[in-house]
Amino acid sequence: MKINALFFSPTGGTKQVLDILCPVWDCEKTYIDLCSLDTDISFDPTDACMIAVPSFGGRVPKFLISKLKRIHGNGAKTVLVAVYGNRAYEDTLLELKDAAEASDLSCFGAAAAIARHSIIPKYGAGRPDDSDIRELQRFSARCRDILEKGSLPATYSLALPGNRPYRPYATLPLAPSAGKNCSGCGLCAERCPVGAIPADNPQRCNKETCISCMQCVSLCPEKARRVNPAILKAAELKLKKVCSERKANEFFLPAI
Repeated sequence: MKINALFFSPTGGTKQVLDILCPVWDCEKTYIDLCSLDTDISFDPTDACMIAVPSFGGRVPKFLISKLKRIHGNGAKTVLVAVYGNRAYEDTLLELKDAAEASDLSCFGAAAAIARHSIIPKYGAGRPDDSDIRELQRFSARCRDILEKGSLPATYSLALPGNRPYRPYATLPLAPSAGKNCSGCGLCAERCPVGAIPADNPQRCNKETCISCMQCVSLCPEKARRVNPAILKAAELKLKKVCSERKANEFFLPAI
């Protein structure tokens, strides 16, 4: 068996969760950054897949849906992972399941996992912690065992929380821009998943296109990109009530 781990991790939290889940599987592993998925790919029916994405405003980051359409799953058994910053994941797992099944992936397990908030890191700070790691490893081991033992019911359908139609797509209106330390290297423009940063003027950012993923902030070698501090403080206060209390990881698997 081989596991294909597909992910989008703009600030590292989603990849951190994936790096806890995948080592539990003692098999060949292939990691695929969904940002770089520009050609169609096919999986073998005997493959296993794990798709890990961050939750943006309770939804799958919208540009990823077109990326997932490039997959030809051929019935490969799939685990879904939504990673969120201690607020809520709402329709993310359900939307991810719908997109995966449209690409002929057979979804049998899912997890909603907590990591540090990508925009306001005081929320979810230190997570996944030791307790989270143990929970995630146990979940991954159960997923592995189900496939290795061939114990998945033939008629099983993964039931997930969420609503159709999905909640309106919205993220915090926080578009980073570059300060005086910007060297103009263009790395942010090169790596922006939605092309919101012009290559010929990387100090700028198209606020209408930006999805506030903060990838440009996290990878800037000069630490030159940032969000307006006043707007950031207002967002922090707005989220304080819903983000301050510790949220639990959630797991969805067949009762075997």
